[in-house]
Amino acid sequence: MDWNERLDNYCERVGPEFWAEPLNAVSNLSFVVAALWAYVLWRRQTPGDWPALFLIVVVLATGIGSFLFHTFATRWAMLADVVPIAIFIHGYLLLALRRYLGLPWWAAIALVAVFLVATPYIAGLAQPVAASSAGYVPALLAIFAMAAMVRSKGQGLSKPLFVVGLLFLISLTFRTIDAPLCAGLEVGTHFLWHMFNGLVLFLLLRLLISQRAGYTP
Repeated sequence: MDWNERLDNYCERVGPEFWAEPLNAVSNLSFVVAALWAYVLWRRQTPGDWPALFLIVVVLATGIGSFLFHTFATRWAMLADVVPIAIFIHGYLLLALRRYLGLPWWAAIALVAVFLVATPYIAGLAQPVAASSAGYVPALLAIFAMAAMVRSKGQGLSKPLFVVGLLFLISLTFRTIDAPLCAGLEVGTHFLWHMFNGLVLFLLLRLLISQRAGYTP
């Protein structure tokens, strides 16, 4: 495999130049802002919560990796983009199962493993509707499933998780329609995926931090 092979995956890119996707590249600032804002909350409310800090760093790495992909647009840059996202999804799910549902570590790890194995199958079922965004559908379903499961816990977590799920659905929609709308909208809609997703990740981190601090935002 040629790791330096050039990729053209998004509507905005019309050439191999570094700044061929300016909106897609610059909109990654949303992840940086999300990470820095979450870090401020972490320092104020739960310093010493190292798993949460790890996820904050992962969000920062997501912004950097995505910026690299939308500028260099190579296979190695794509890896820098998708790996942090995968780490966040599975890491957050593990912590949510532990903290929101109170599961023991062995059960939380087992469920994350089941989610990991089931992801390709769920993505395959979603492919006809979600197209290239199908791989994120399992994460969307996981948010709504978590919102439903924590409702019985009486912690006030269900409603904010449901709202985050709706925002992620909007975000995923912008990612999905980037290619279909390309003929009439040259800049595409992928940059809106970045902006909404930055908000989604911040709200997930905020919920994790506030729950650890003993209250629900």
